[in-house]
Amino acid sequence: MTVRIERGELAAPEAQALIEALNAELTLRYPEDGATHFRLEPEEVAPGRGVFLVAYVEDEAVGCGAVRLLGGEGAEIKRMYVREAARGRGVGRAMQAALEAEARALGARRLLLETGERQHEAICLYESAGFVRIERFGEYVDSPLSVCMAKEL
Repeated sequence: MTVRIERGELAAPEAQALIEALNAELTLRYPEDGATHFRLEPEEVAPGRGVFLVAYVEDEAVGCGAVRLLGGEGAEIKRMYVREAARGRGVGRAMQAALEAEARALGARRLLLETGERQHEAICLYESAGFVRIERFGEYVDSPLSVCMAKEL
């Protein structure tokens, strides 16, 4: 199985379908009010500020992810997702590596992310890629279900 990662448009139908699937899954895992953070604006992934990527297996869009620059020398992974049927096949690892490479290309020296405490598979993936847990930051400071992580690039 070959995973192909390409730049995508946040507003494209395949991107929107992936994001809708991600939002539905997160809403099921975290039904509590205020437990989910769905925001990502097109300008945050505009050239020079970030990127939105889509993962394909054959010609099917099976995953997505974004990286956006933060203040200073940091960048944040956002909206990383792999469809359930494609999990366990290296798609998530390929996406994480591609997002890390994009963050470096944007000049970031530190990569941050937020995931949820009920997403054990995501936490394991990020830890195996060298991310470590940090204090909650930004919009996640008051979110008790959030797990924030970082990696020096």
